[in-house]
Amino acid sequence: MLDQIGRQEKYKVGILGATGMVGQRFIALLENHPWFEVVTVAASPRSAGKTYEEAVGDRWKMPTPMPEAVKSLVIKNVNEVEAVAKTVDFVFSAVDMTKEEIRAIEDAYAKAEVPVVSNNSAHRWTPDVPMVVPELNPEHFAVIEYQKKRLGTKRGFVAVKPNCSIQSYTPMLHALREFVPTVVVATTYQAISGAGKTFRDWPEMLDNVIPYIGGEEEKSEQEPLRIWGHIENGQIVKAQAPLITTQCIRVPVSDGHTAAVFVNFEKKPTKEQILTAWKNFRGLPQELALPSAPKQFITYFEEENRPQAKLDRDTENGMGVCAGRLREDSVYDWKFVGLSHNTKRGAAGGAILSAELLVAQKYI
Repeated sequence: MLDQIGRQEKYKVGILGATGMVGQRFIALLENHPWFEVVTVAASPRSAGKTYEEAVGDRWKMPTPMPEAVKSLVIKNVNEVEAVAKTVDFVFSAVDMTKEEIRAIEDAYAKAEVPVVSNNSAHRWTPDVPMVVPELNPEHFAVIEYQKKRLGTKRGFVAVKPNCSIQSYTPMLHALREFVPTVVVATTYQAISGAGKTFRDWPEMLDNVIPYIGGEEEKSEQEPLRIWGHIENGQIVKAQAPLITTQCIRVPVSDGHTAAVFVNFEKKPTKEQILTAWKNFRGLPQELALPSAPKQFITYFEEENRPQAKLDRDTENGMGVCAGRLREDSVYDWKFVGLSHNTKRGAAGGAILSAELLVAQKYI
C-alpha cells in the first residue's frame, strides 16, 4: 500500500492540542491521508476522558465535517507523556501553553522516543532544532542527529515549522536567491484564523483593521534568516542578510495571509528572470512527489487584482503559494504581492508536509 516509504501499514499519529483550531486543522487534513492515521488525540486535563466529539462540541471550526474516525476517540491527558507515547509512531504538536511549558512537554515526548513535528513557536530558536519549510531548507533536518545526542535519544527529536506569515513572501524571495536580495520591506495582512479565531467568536474584527499583532514583526524579520542559515558545530547559524523590515496587520479575512513586498537586489533581475525563477522553482517535496506537496509551488497571477485571499488561498489544496502584481518600483528594484493559506501551508499542512519528508528521509 505504501511502497514509496516501504511500509504496509500507516504510521500511527497523535495530535497534541487536538481540540484547538490548529489541532482541528491537523485532523481535517489527515483524514484519508495515504501514510498517516490519527490514532490518539491529546489535550488539556479538562478535556481528558471525553470523546473528541464531546470535547469539541460546537467549537469545530473547520469548513468540512468532523471526520467520523476521530469522533469516538477518547482524549488523553497531554501531560501523561508515557501513556500517549506508547500508542503512536510520532506526534504533531499544537498545544496551547506558555513557551516554557511547550518546550518542556515537546522535549518530554522526544525523550520518550517520540518524534515531535511542531506547529508551535517555542523551539524555533533552539539551536539544534530544525525550523523547516520543506521546499526551502530541508538540509536543516541534518541537525537532528546533534539534537538526539543532546537529548540522549535514538528516535526522539523535535522539528518545527516557521511562522505562518513568512510563507506569504519568503518562498518567492528564496527562488530569487541567485540575484542576492539585500533589502526587503514587507507588510503582511493577516487573517483572523492566525489568532485561532473565526468571525463568530471575534465579531469586533468585522469592518476593522488592527495594526498590531504581538511578536509578529520580530518573527517575520528574523525567521527567514534562520531558514537561510547553515549548520555549524551542530547548530543552525542564521544568515546575516538580507535586511528585512516588516509591519504585520490583522485584517477581516477568515483565512489567507497577504504580503506587500518591496525588494532590492545585488544583481537586479529582469521581470522575465523573476517570473521564470518562480515558475520553475521546485523543491525536494516536488521531486519526491510527497502526498501533500503542491505540484506547482509558486503560482503567478497576471491579473492586476490577484492574488486574492478569497479566490486564491486554496491554490494547490492550500499548499501552494501565490504571487502577483510584480512591478518595478521608484525606490526599490521590484515590488510584488504574495499570498499563502495560513492554516494549511502556514500551519498544519506545512507540518504534515515536513513529516512526510522526515519519513521519506528516514528520520521518522
